Amino acid sequence: MSGPLEGIRVIDWTIHQQGPICGALLGSLGAEVIKLENRAGGDPGRAEYEQNVVPTTVEVPTEKNFYWEGHNYNKKGIAIDLKKQKGREIVYRLVAKSDVFLTNFRRDVPKRLGVDYETLCRYNPRIIFGLGSGFGPKGPDANSPCFDFTGMGRCGIMWAVGEPDMPPSVPEIGLADQMAGTMLALAIIAALVARDRLGIGQEVEASQLGSMMWLQGHDVNCCFVTGMEFPRKDRRKAKIPLWNHYQCGDGEWLILGMLQSDRYWSRFCRIMGIPELENDPRFHSHARRQENCQELIQILDKIFLTKPREEWLRLLRQEPDFIVSIINRISDLPHDPQVVANEYITELNHPRLGPTKFLGVPVHFSKTPGAVRLPAPEFGQHTDEVLRDICGYSPEEIEELRREEVIA
Repeated sequence: MSGPLEGIRVIDWTIHQQGPICGALLGSLGAEVIKLENRAGGDPGRAEYEQNVVPTTVEVPTEKNFYWEGHNYNKKGIAIDLKKQKGREIVYRLVAKSDVFLTNFRRDVPKRLGVDYETLCRYNPRIIFGLGSGFGPKGPDANSPCFDFTGMGRCGIMWAVGEPDMPPSVPEIGLADQMAGTMLALAIIAALVARDRLGIGQEVEASQLGSMMWLQGHDVNCCFVTGMEFPRKDRRKAKIPLWNHYQCGDGEWLILGMLQSDRYWSRFCRIMGIPELENDPRFHSHARRQENCQELIQILDKIFLTKPREEWLRLLRQEPDFIVSIINRISDLPHDPQVVANEYITELNHPRLGPTKFLGVPVHFSKTPGAVRLPAPEFGQHTDEVLRDICGYSPEEIEELRREEVIA
C-alpha cells in the first residue's frame, strides 16, 4: 500500500503555499492528488519565486525553485481554463469521480467560476470541499485577502517570539501557511471519516488565524484563563537556569530541559565540575536558583565555553534521565542521525534536478506508511492522462479542447 489515504482522489485547485502544502501532505499519505492550474500562467508559485517576488533571505539558483517543488510534490498536473464552459465541464466530470476538492482562493472566486461547494455537490453529493482562508468563514474580515505574513501578524505570534524590548518579530516566512495547510488536511481527513460513517459530504475550512492560535495553545490558554500573557524571554534571565540554552566552546549551542531542577542539581554540579555550588546558599534549592538565576547563568555561560558541545553532551548523557539536546540549524538537519533514522527527510530522484532531498512524512504508520513518490509536475504534464483515464475523453476530444484553448 502507498499510504492510509490510498484510493482517495483529491482535486487540488490551490496557489502559493497554504493550499498546495495541504495537497502535498494528503499525497504523502497516499491520496491521488491532481493539481489543477489556470491554463494562462498556472500557480503563481511557479514564477513569483523566480522573479524574486516571494521573499527570501538567501540567494539561491532560480532553476531550483524550492517554493514550487517543496509545496507540490506527490501530484499530477493539469491546466484548464475555468472561465470557459468546457473547462468547467471537465472539472465537473472530475469531481464526480473524486473525493476532495481543495482550494485556497478567496471564497468569492470559486462561486464566480462555478466551482463552489454548492455547485460541485450537485455533481457529487459526497464531495469534501476543503477551503483554506486567512481569517475564517465569518466576521468582518472573512473575505479579506491574506498572505502568510499578515496571518502571522494577526495571530499574536509576532509579539510572542523574540527578546524583550524588541519590536514585533517574524519567526520565518511560511509558518502560518504551513500550519494552516496542515490543519486543513486534518479537517479533510476528519470529514472523510464522517462521510464513511454518515454518508455525507461537506465543506470544511481552516484559516491561518485559527490554525496559528491553535499552534500557540499553551500561551493562548494561559492568557484566557489567567488574564496574563507570557512575557518574552531573555535567556540571560531565565528563571530556571537548567531550563535554558548555552553556547559551547566550539560556538555550537545545546539546550537543557530539566524543569524539576532539584531532581538533577546535585548530579549536574558534579558533571559540570562545580561541586562547591551544590550547597551554596545562593543555589541550593529550586527557589534560590530562581532568585539568583542571572548570577548562576553567568557562571554556567563561562563553564560551557570551556568545552566543545560534543564533549558536554558526552558528559551530560552519562545520566540517562538528564534532558539535554543540541540546537540545530536547518542545514544541520540532513546530518542529524535522529532525523535520518526516522526518515523525516527523504530523497527523490527528480527528473530535472537529479537526486534531491525533500521533507519526508512527519508521522509514522506501522502498516500503511506514506511516502514522497512524485516530483512537482511540469505545467499541464498530466492533462491528457487525467482527461482520458479519469474523465473519459477521447483523444479526438482532447485535441479539440486544446485547439479551443480550454486546456494546455
